Amino acid sequence: MDFSIKIYDSLLSSLRERNYNPITFYELLSNNQLKEYSHPFIILRQDVDRLPQNSLRFAEIQAKYGIKGSYYFRANRQSWDADVIRRIQDLGHEIGYHYETMDTAQGDIDIAWDQFRYNLDELRKIVEVRTICMHGSPLSKYDNKSLWKKYDYKSLGLIGEPYYDVNYSDVFYLTDTGRRWDGWKTSVRDKIPQQETWIKDGLVFHSTNDIIKAVTDDRLPQKVMFTFHPQRWHDKTVPWVRELITQSIKNQVKKYFFVS
Repeated sequence: MDFSIKIYDSLLSSLRERNYNPITFYELLSNNQLKEYSHPFIILRQDVDRLPQNSLRFAEIQAKYGIKGSYYFRANRQSWDADVIRRIQDLGHEIGYHYETMDTAQGDIDIAWDQFRYNLDELRKIVEVRTICMHGSPLSKYDNKSLWKKYDYKSLGLIGEPYYDVNYSDVFYLTDTGRRWDGWKTSVRDKIPQQETWIKDGLVFHSTNDIIKAVTDDRLPQKVMFTFHPQRWHDKTVPWVRELITQSIKNQVKKYFFVS
């Protein structure tokens, strides 16, 4: 059963068996991009959109394998759980801010900037925060990244944002957007320009088992950033089926009304 905790555990096990070096997004940027990491590496990014306890479970499994991940929390009740945030950091993981203030400010860039700084300050009262990542807000007409047309996140002591500060010609990108690993077909904003090249190279994976097989066969690229949405991963039947149905409906809506 895909998108279960069991298959997630198997994925991490396969990556460790092939000696992929786990690093955080902050570590990638603070070590002069790729120069310090000549060996195979993985960056495990978790977008905590909701169900933060699921993210804590991910963090515990990663810790079991000696893996550090990067966890990005939204500033709302569905995601923001101070106790979970602290516990994940205590396990050795990076915490970042999953911002969406162009959406919450309804496109007013100055209000969005004020909200961004306030939310960042509140998160920094709990843990250290050095990187950020936008929330896609797929059903919104506002792109949260457009905040940076006027303002500079680096002025706040932040060193990176994955959609701006990673060279994806060097780093292969996999995301479970749409509850599938080839979700670019229905993704509104989680897009990487190099995707067409990867498709031509045969680097297309639909299921987690497809990725595990590529790892085992040494076909997965040597430098990979993963994005997980832990609320999509369940072992219990009812929430697993609920997430499957809900995401299938969302994918159809995005495909026909939002994806150009």
